[in-house]
Amino acid sequence: MIYTSKIQTDLLAQLETSVQHFSNEFEQAAELLSADPGASTLSVSASNAVSTAAGGDDVRLELSEDEEDQDESSELLSGQKAARGLWTFEYYQSFFNVDTVQVLDRVKGSVMPVPGRNFIKNHLRSNPDLYGPFWICVTLVFSVVISGNLSTFLGEMGHPSYHFRPQFHRVSIAAVVIFMYAWLVPVALWGFLTWRQGAERQIGGYSFLETVCVYGYSLFIYIPTSILWIIPFEWLRWTLILVAIGISGSVLVLTFWPVVRGDTKLMSVATVLTIVVLHTVLAVGCKMYFFQTAVHVPATMPPASHLNGQHTPLIHRQEGVRK
Repeated sequence: MIYTSKIQTDLLAQLETSVQHFSNEFEQAAELLSADPGASTLSVSASNAVSTAAGGDDVRLELSEDEEDQDESSELLSGQKAARGLWTFEYYQSFFNVDTVQVLDRVKGSVMPVPGRNFIKNHLRSNPDLYGPFWICVTLVFSVVISGNLSTFLGEMGHPSYHFRPQFHRVSIAAVVIFMYAWLVPVALWGFLTWRQGAERQIGGYSFLETVCVYGYSLFIYIPTSILWIIPFEWLRWTLILVAIGISGSVLVLTFWPVVRGDTKLMSVATVLTIVVLHTVLAVGCKMYFFQTAVHVPATMPPASHLNGQHTPLIHRQEGVRK
């Protein structure tokens, strides 16, 4: 009887200790949530919370599934991605890891530049992609070529001597020019900024992928512009060119000016001017080559004396044969 009562007393003591322990935990959690409502709590499993080993006590905390997913998401947002091999599919898949909402937001930012807003900082957010730039370049190639053919056809449709010939070779020319511009110019700019970063400590820099990404998205404005070039009015075409260059060039200037302004004044101005000039050359070159305006010179009849002079010997020769 005494032994039974002792066991009950021990059980009650252990139960009271457990209740006190859990009540302390709940009080701490309540204080934490009242101080910071967005804070996350750690769940400690009752069976695996404390494991006693020969060397001492070891406490193991287990995270819930939601907390693990949140931890992985924060890793991806901060740019800490697992290192993958260069020859693996996953390595290149990470460059196209964007959704429709992100692409539309970046396209919107490329056609609506706002002073003081950096395209890379406000739209890429340390997650540049190649999906948008690739399809923008492909779409621009076909829009320029198709619109150029339609413009030529509509302009020459009333002339009886004109025969329409689809100029498929222009697709190759447009692809080479646009893709070379979208890749080689960013490579040269990135290399130059990297070199200046080593020469001048105040010079910042973007990664190669970020530079290619901003150049690719900056070309989007030329797609609707090339479609509107079908309208056969030269003043309207040149106005559209100026508007497109102003919008697209503003995106590049607002993005790269914070990087180059720490350099010398001459080098900063020269870099920005080079970026704008190359962008202008691309737009004007596409307009001049793919949207050529044909000039028709009316055929003039030769003078009557010249005709008489040509036919007179023939008449004499024919008369001589008859004789």
